[in-house]
Order: sequence, then structure tokens, then C-alpha cells
Amino acid sequence: MNLKKYRLFGGRIVKTGIAVFLTALICQWLNLPAVFAVITAIVTIEPTAVDSIRKGLVRFPASAIGAGFALLFTYLLGDVPITYAFAAVATILLTHKLRLDDGMLVATLTAIAMIPTTQDHYVASYVTRLGTTSIGLIVSSLVNFLVMPPHYSNKISTNLNSLFVQTGDLFQKRMQSVLLENTRNPTTERLFQRIRKEIDRTEILCHYQREEWKFHRHSKAELKFFQSKQQKLLILRQILYHVGNLVYLEEKNILWSEKQHSLIQKASSSLAETLMNPSVSFTSEHYSLMRKIAEEFWHLNSPQYQQKPSEYTSLFSPEAVILYELLSIQELIEELEQTKSPTEITIPAHQAIHK
Repeated sequence: MNLKKYRLFGGRIVKTGIAVFLTALICQWLNLPAVFAVITAIVTIEPTAVDSIRKGLVRFPASAIGAGFALLFTYLLGDVPITYAFAAVATILLTHKLRLDDGMLVATLTAIAMIPTTQDHYVASYVTRLGTTSIGLIVSSLVNFLVMPPHYSNKISTNLNSLFVQTGDLFQKRMQSVLLENTRNPTTERLFQRIRKEIDRTEILCHYQREEWKFHRHSKAELKFFQSKQQKLLILRQILYHVGNLVYLEEKNILWSEKQHSLIQKASSSLAETLMNPSVSFTSEHYSLMRKIAEEFWHLNSPQYQQKPSEYTSLFSPEAVILYELLSIQELIEELEQTKSPTEITIPAHQAIHK
């Protein structure tokens, strides 16, 4: 049984709960109102310890601004509806003007929450709110730093494996469409957009991991593994770019001879299999197919085969573009071979198992 399927709480949720509990407990010991501290603790838990500290330094002055406006408008207008509006708008405008956008939410919440609880003793209320806000910031930052430090490398690796399979599947479907239907397919276009977004999300995880290592030690092996995955992700994005060119190719009466059709079908199937199984090495048969693809490409672009100037429409014919993209993907997969870590075992293509 895969227990991960039934895990209800992620690390960030657990850390939020711990930060809220400790913050409320400290406020209780000090006989301080816990609501503002708890609000601050909740919004200060970030994906990395670096972000918690960096944004915490922004949220403190922003909260001071929100508390200040809450007291000012409560003193001038009292606890009436317009006070809430003025306090919220003024807080948002000033925090944005001072480039404290990361603290805008907690500052606005602080301003709104302070209005109904402030009756008199404005200076004391202001100092109390800043004190409780500081407790929330410090506690949540320490919890984020010390408790369950996030490790994104495994998630990056899992995403990467899935993305290669999805990209290979997209490439295979698009080539089948090119060879059989000769039309653009909305399904492959949606799949392309989804894969591109997943690559963007995985690159964000890479950023989080680099930031996290600024505060937590890591081994050379971990760093080497991470760098290998980063390089693969970069190559995958380039591969997807060329697959995207095929997905959005404007097909104009593409005609293949029976020999060309068979050659492209075999070559694209071999490329797709390798994309879906990055541990698979190219066979001599595959290289022979790609040499023939290259010969076809140069033949289509030879002076004898080019259209007459009066018939000129574009630099490459659709057929030449398709062959060029196949060759480009081949080059990138060969580059991918160079990024394999020693722990990645190369297996023959006929033994590969699709996962």
C-alpha cells in the first residue's frame, strides 16, 4: 500500500499548526492578545526559511503602518463602517508606495482587526500590537527554519520523470497526427500548455531548493544530483520548444512518399520512446534512421529541390520544418545523455519498461 496517497498533512501545514500553537502559548504566558500574533504567524510561513525571514522583515514595518492607521481613524471617526474602509485603503496605498507589498495582507488584516478592539489608551494598544506581531514573525520564522526543513530535490526528480513521459507522449501523438490526419489537434495543444506550466512549477521548486540551501547544509552528492536535474529540466524545456513548433505547425498540403512516411514514423517512434524512458540508450538502428532523416532534410533544401523564385513562399517547406524539428530533438536527447548521473543505469531499449 502506498501510504503517501493517504497523507493528509503536508510539511507546511504541520509547521503552520506548530507556529500558531507556540505563538498563542507565548502570548498567553505574557498575558497578551493572541489574535494579531496568530494572524502574523499564519501568513509568515513560506516555502523556504529564506522567504520567511526576508518577508518577515517587510511585514513588521507594514504591520506598524496598518496599526497606526487603525488607531488614527478610530480616534478621528470611532468604530463606524467608514473607519474600516479608510484604514484598509490607506494601509494598502502606503505599503504599496513604500514597496512593502509582501506585508500588505498582514498589515491590512492588522488594521481591520484592531479597530473594534481599540477604545482608549492608543499608545499602549499600538505598542501591544507591534509586540504581538513581532512574536508571530519570530516564532513562525524559527519554526520554518528549524522544523521539517523542506527538501525539494525528490519532488523535482519525480516531476521531471513525469514530464519526460508526458513530453514523449505529446510528441508521439503529434507526429501521428502529422503523418495520418495532417491537421492540428486541439487536444495536443492543450497538453502542450499543461506540460509547459508544469515545467514552470518545477523551476520554481528548483529556486526554492537553492534558497533553502543558503541556511541548511547539504552534501556534494546532493548538490551534484540537484545540478543534474536542473540541467535536465533546461534541456526538457528546449525539447518542448521544438515539440511546440510541431504542435502549432501550420500544415499546408504536406505530402510524404511511402518511403518518407515509413522513415519518419520509425524515427519519431524511436525518439518518443527515448523521451519517455530517459535511461534508454540509442541503438545503432536509431542512429541509422536519424542519418536518413538528415539526408532527407538536406535533400529538401538542396538547390535542385528548391522552388523557383516566382513560387517562393517561405525559407523552409513544412516537410523540411518537420525534419528539422526531429533532428533538433535528437541533438537535445544526445545532450541529455551527458547529464546522466553515475546512479542512472543505461538499459537497452528493448528492455525498457514504461512507467
